[in-house]
Amino acid sequence: MASVNNRQKAIFYIICSAFFFALMNMFVKMSGDLPSIQKSFFRNFVAFFFALFILLRSKQGFSFQKKNLPAFIGRAGFGTLGILCNFYAVDHLLLSDASILNKLSPFFAILCSYFLLKERIKPMQAAAVAVAFCGAVLVVKPGFSALQAIVPSLIGVAGGLCAGIAYTLVRLLGQRGERGPFIVLFFSAFSCIATVPFLILDFHPMSAAQVLFLLLAGLSAAGGQFTITAAYTHAPAREVSVFDYTQIIFAAGLGFLFFSQIPDLFSIIGYCMISGVAVWMFLYNNRHSE
Repeated sequence: MASVNNRQKAIFYIICSAFFFALMNMFVKMSGDLPSIQKSFFRNFVAFFFALFILLRSKQGFSFQKKNLPAFIGRAGFGTLGILCNFYAVDHLLLSDASILNKLSPFFAILCSYFLLKERIKPMQAAAVAVAFCGAVLVVKPGFSALQAIVPSLIGVAGGLCAGIAYTLVRLLGQRGERGPFIVLFFSAFSCIATVPFLILDFHPMSAAQVLFLLLAGLSAAGGQFTITAAYTHAPAREVSVFDYTQIIFAAGLGFLFFSQIPDLFSIIGYCMISGVAVWMFLYNNRHSE
């Protein structure tokens, strides 16, 4: 269990990351009809230079433990897939729907922590994960939605899975003493390099406004990436992940203000189920930790 001071820092960082990522999704949607890969490149290109600047000013520079290279690659690979899936969902769904599906990542992180970090899952936690997925079903609405809505919803769920695996590996790297800025730098560089071939083959010309929105998305993503990396290196996912759900509040507010989006009843019930069980799980873990 993390110390009280580390847990408080992690909570602060994760709420900041929720706001930054909600802003990122808003700017991504504002950038219009561009390929998800093109949006992903700009998002990580800005974050790369943020991390580079911080590392150049640090005394340790670019040092890392070579034994952790597979974990770095895994974090970067699954993180890149998670971004692509999330951006696709943001472009095709309500902002709040895409955000809640991506916020399945803490539940996936708990499951992945069991397999990768050997962090035990209690029966009540397993039940919470099951309820969260039932809530996701209400957001996805299989069987009574058009196919064009189900596909991006399922892609959004896949994005949550990939993000959950990526954040578990962030936790692993943090436990092994790797620094947050280098984790961000490696991920951003990997993602940019991986998307360059697709960018060359299918580049869409952009207006000045689209470039501006993507740069703002990149700035927001950099803030979110640094703060969520700091959060998961200060405390385990099971102790602080509930606060990541504040992104749904931010996303719903931004979606209403800038896109006049109002979720339907099934989505709202799904939000309540996922967010509610996350709060309950957090309280349960804290009570039993004490």
